[in-house]
Amino acid sequence: MTHAKIRHVLILTGDCAEALEVMYPLQRLKEAGFAPEIATPNGKVVRSVVHDFEPEFETYTEKPGYRIAADLSFGMVKADRYEALVIPGGRAPEYIRNEPHALEIVEHFMKNKKPVAAICHAALLLVAGGLCKGRKMTCYPALKPDVERAGGIFSDAETVVDGNLVTARAWPDHPSFMREFMKKLI
Repeated sequence: MTHAKIRHVLILTGDCAEALEVMYPLQRLKEAGFAPEIATPNGKVVRSVVHDFEPEFETYTEKPGYRIAADLSFGMVKADRYEALVIPGGRAPEYIRNEPHALEIVEHFMKNKKPVAAICHAALLLVAGGLCKGRKMTCYPALKPDVERAGGIFSDAETVVDGNLVTARAWPDHPSFMREFMKKLI
């Protein structure tokens, strides 16, 4: 009797992550038979938020989202164990980019050309890690100046694939974003 190899995918996030940008990849990966694990700065429950796009607002609005259990802390992550990385957006990337372990994790995946899915504000981790130079990518459009100043090539498209990096603007782009990311895993 042969046993199928467990294929681990890391989701790197924290409080105020966009709920849909954590839950949709988490469930899609499970559905496809992967073993996703959520890492947060301290390995505690994530208090996610819901960002919505309302016509009378100049930017997105924010409401409380789901509580999502974490599996481990950033310090516990052994990056070699995982074959891919998902970085959800929301406000979490804004502060987790200041965590040295987070930057080391992202750098491991990018330098080893493992699949990386980064959506919305996840670009802030790529910028902070100096990992945008020469890379074509998309993100939440308000981050275009950050990406370009970091040497990235911004494209206002629902999903952009550049080698191992798959990026999207925000949760409305999930269908194309996850379709392209899943191609990297199969």
